[in-house]
Amino acid sequence: MSEAALEEISVLSAIYCDPGEWQLLSRSENGITVMIQTNVRRIAESEIRLRLVFDLPVTYPSCLPNLSVSSEELTRAQCKVLRDKLLDQARERLSQPMIHDLVLWTQQNFNSVIGNSIRDEKHLLSAVTDDGTWITLLHLDHMRAKNKYVKTLEKWTSDLRLTGKLMFMGKIILILLQGDKSDIREYLVLQKTCKVDVDSTGKKCKERMISVLCEMKLSPEHQRLTTFEVKEYPAASELERDFALAGLSTLFTEFVLGLL
Repeated sequence: MSEAALEEISVLSAIYCDPGEWQLLSRSENGITVMIQTNVRRIAESEIRLRLVFDLPVTYPSCLPNLSVSSEELTRAQCKVLRDKLLDQARERLSQPMIHDLVLWTQQNFNSVIGNSIRDEKHLLSAVTDDGTWITLLHLDHMRAKNKYVKTLEKWTSDLRLTGKLMFMGKIILILLQGDKSDIREYLVLQKTCKVDVDSTGKKCKERMISVLCEMKLSPEHQRLTTFEVKEYPAASELERDFALAGLSTLFTEFVLGLL
């Protein structure tokens, strides 16, 4: 991380010093992930608690942070619109420390972004629908605490309303996800920042060996999966057949075949 980014992290921890406001979620050679919780007031309503997660790559602030927005008081559509607006603001601040500015911008512009009428709600929902469904294919290097790991993935996909498959074929572990792009991004943040597995000594650890093989928008020839399924494959031919049935033969050829 650059000196400017590390200094920004230090300053942020001092600014957001009230209980629950600030948390350093992870720090590794790949970057830093922090969480800031802030209150905003909606017109004629009580305060809303926002949870903002900033995943900062090692090249930040020369590149955009990955953002996640969540709140118990907002709909998924509203969180997505707010996240998209924050990314627009982040692009305008590229190459300079921006996290505090983005939090202040959120506090100052929340009502104009979210709105307070039924008309605004309908507009927000349509914005999500227009973005469509995305497919992401992930590869895991290993899974030591398999039962616990699988249950955690099932909970995350259920909470985020993601569908797809967790596929085991020998030593190969693949995760196929379908859903809203922002929800998939939030899933990736969870997988990288939560202790979901154990290391060789049995100590709980975060997932550090996950790779994104492919991201693409769902097209008409692709099958829309309706559940999240966990499946074991005794042979590569059966794995290939399931990819074909889902209209994803190209993904198998380009990204999976080389792993076998």
